[in-house]
Amino acid sequence: MITQIIIKLQVEPHVRQIGLHFGAINDKFMRFLKENMSKIKKIGVYTSGGDAPGMNAALRAIVRTAAYRGIDIVGIQHGYNGMIKGDFVPLGPRSVSNIIQRGGTLLKTARSQEFMTREGRAKAAANLKSQGIEGLVAIGGNGTFQGATLLHDEHMIPTVGVPGTIDNDLYGTDFTVGYDTAINTAVEAIDKIRDTADAHDRVFYVEVMGRDAGFIALDVGIAGGAEYIAIPEIEENFEAIRQKLTSGGRQRSSIVVIAEGCFKGGAVDLARRMSEFVHLHYRVTVLGHIQRGGSPTARDRVLAAKLGSAAVEALLHAETNVMAGEINGNVVLTPMRDTWEKKKAVDNSLVELSQVLSI
Repeated sequence: MITQIIIKLQVEPHVRQIGLHFGAINDKFMRFLKENMSKIKKIGVYTSGGDAPGMNAALRAIVRTAAYRGIDIVGIQHGYNGMIKGDFVPLGPRSVSNIIQRGGTLLKTARSQEFMTREGRAKAAANLKSQGIEGLVAIGGNGTFQGATLLHDEHMIPTVGVPGTIDNDLYGTDFTVGYDTAINTAVEAIDKIRDTADAHDRVFYVEVMGRDAGFIALDVGIAGGAEYIAIPEIEENFEAIRQKLTSGGRQRSSIVVIAEGCFKGGAVDLARRMSEFVHLHYRVTVLGHIQRGGSPTARDRVLAAKLGSAAVEALLHAETNVMAGEINGNVVLTPMRDTWEKKKAVDNSLVELSQVLSI
């Protein structure tokens, strides 16, 4: 009954505002709602989609916050696949010892075709209810949150999200868990590439992740001193790159950073086409999944801890179908659907800065 009421509130935007304010709902009803939601006895947690450094730190915070609040917690292994198969494991404070520094995810992750069907989601929901799971914390990106929203809408399962993706493309948070580690990994690689580029007077085309968003490429390009940065938010411009690499007598070593979604054929095809105009030897480096691995930075660990704990508290305060994010240093709750339906924009001042610094 309580979850049915919550879902109705979620879909009435004129009634519900982000946070704990429900405009037209009187204080007495709000107290009733919170008191009943605070009686949650068991929470499930899972990671889904692409892994990101810091997911384990978030898991640790979720498990220990739940334990601190006297709530049982169950880990769901292999994301939505595990939810459908009933791959559950009880977790406690000691279960998450010595994982804060580890990349990847203790619970494993997977993509699930079956969960994309209504029948698959019904099976997942039935398994959750059979285990007595009364709420979920989902760690992942937009695909994970779309799945969580379907569970919420179709089966009345309260869910709160923690943004775990290296792409940093979720609306409702300044940074996602894993992003800081990913850009530091890429910058370290580019610093090493620049050494060999300079030694051989070569142009290096470095492809980083970011099929639909240029956050990684932009930050990495500026930090790595790239001569040109190509991001999906700005229409690809072959001529602009050619001019940048050939103007002012610049026939020497250079670094071009390319987000993977910018050019058809990626960095390999761009480099081949550009070789007709830039008469220097070139090499292509696709950093790929190296950006997803490794020990998370201190910044990612702190963000993961902060948002993981906030997600549990949100469930206990009757918040559902929201993502816990951080904006200007403060935890905020954003409707889950907004996180992928609203476009998170790159910082235009950084785009301008990259152009100024690459003269």
